[in-house]
Amino acid sequence: MENQFFTWEALSAMGGASLLTFFIVQYTKNQVDRWLRMPTDIYAVIVAYAILLASQLAIGANGSDWRLYMLNFANSFLVAAAAGHLQNKSIHPPELSESKEKGERNG
Repeated sequence: MENQFFTWEALSAMGGASLLTFFIVQYTKNQVDRWLRMPTDIYAVIVAYAILLASQLAIGANGSDWRLYMLNFANSFLVAAAAGHLQNKSIHPPELSESKEKGERNG
C-alpha cells in the first residue's frame, strides 16, 4: 500500500482498515465528544465496523447474508485495537522510548 491511495480491497484488510480507523477517530473524536459521552475505544469499534462493512459491500459481498455483519462485527474489535496501537505508537514512538531506557540504564 506504499505510495498508494486506499482501495476497497485495502480497506477490507487489517492494515488499511486500521489506518483509516485511526485517522477518522483522531480527526473526529473531539467533535463526537461534544455530542455524545462515548469512550474512544467504543467509538473506534463503530468506525471500524462501518469501514469494514462498506469495504466488503463495495467489493461484492452479499448484503443479505447475516454472516457478513457478524464477521465484520468481530473483526471491528481487532481493527479498533490495531488503530489504538497506532495511536499509542504515535504518542510514544519506539525511538524515543528506546533512547529513554538507555539513558536510564546508563544514568
